[in-house]
Order: sequence, then structure tokens, then C-alpha cells
Amino acid sequence: MTEDQQRFLCEAIALAQDNLEHGGRPFGAVVVRNGEVVASGVNEILKTNDPTAHAELMAIRAASSKLGSPSLAGCTVYASGHPCPMCMAAMRLSGVAEVYYAYSNEDGAPYGLSTAAIYADLAKPFAEQSMKIQYLPVRLDSAPDLYAEWASRQATT
Repeated sequence: MTEDQQRFLCEAIALAQDNLEHGGRPFGAVVVRNGEVVASGVNEILKTNDPTAHAELMAIRAASSKLGSPSLAGCTVYASGHPCPMCMAAMRLSGVAEVYYAYSNEDGAPYGLSTAAIYADLAKPFAEQSMKIQYLPVRLDSAPDLYAEWASRQATT
């Protein structure tokens, strides 16, 4: 572990600790680019009643806003806990280059803070997952194909 990795993970943990002291869940995250913190976030699920308000997503949203771009290419995320599949997907979609976390799913399991079961469920084929997922190919007769229309608009911009 480098000094920077240690420093940024400690910053994420300190955010999580502060959030805990203010009635939130024990998760914090920082987005770093070129050795500088671009943005940070804490878990705001209990504050907002938004189940997607995870620390990593809050930090990603703040970083994207600050940078004026949905691309976080070249950024690294430091999280206090093991990112859940939703957060991991968001980091991949935004182009985050690296992710480091301080507490594992195994560390969180005794306290109900592990997402290992979700990872395991998502690894199964759709038909075997706990949530019903089904492709139904519906199209609007009164409008052009949604994806084709999007592609044609992208070509003109």
C-alpha cells in the first residue's frame, strides 16, 4: 500500500465515521484524480430515503458535477467499505480507473453490512435470480425505433 492509498482510505473512513456520528450509515468515499480529491460522499440512504444514495454514488455525482462531465476517466475511488454491485457498475460506467476499499464484505457480514449475497445472486442466469427479469420486445408504432433515433441524433451533433 502506498502512502497516498493509505491517506485516501483514511479520509474515506473518517467520512464514514463522521456520517455514523450524525445518524448515517458507516460508509464514505472519495474520488481522486492526479493525487487530488475531486469530490467526496457519504451514505445518505437514511437521510434521503433514497436506496441509491450510497457513498460511492454520492461521490461520483459530485465529481461528475464538479468536472462537468459524466466521464471520470483517470479517477480513482477510495471507499470505506466494499462497493456494492450498483456502485461498482456506476464506477465502471463512468470510467473510473481504480477502486480501493478498506473494509471487506467479510468484515461487514456480522453487522448486516455485506453485499456478498447480491453479488452471488447477480452471478446467476436471469432465470435463477431472486428478482424476475424478463425481456419483452415492445415498440411504439407511432414513433421511430428508440435506439435508431438516438443514434441518428448523435450523428448530427
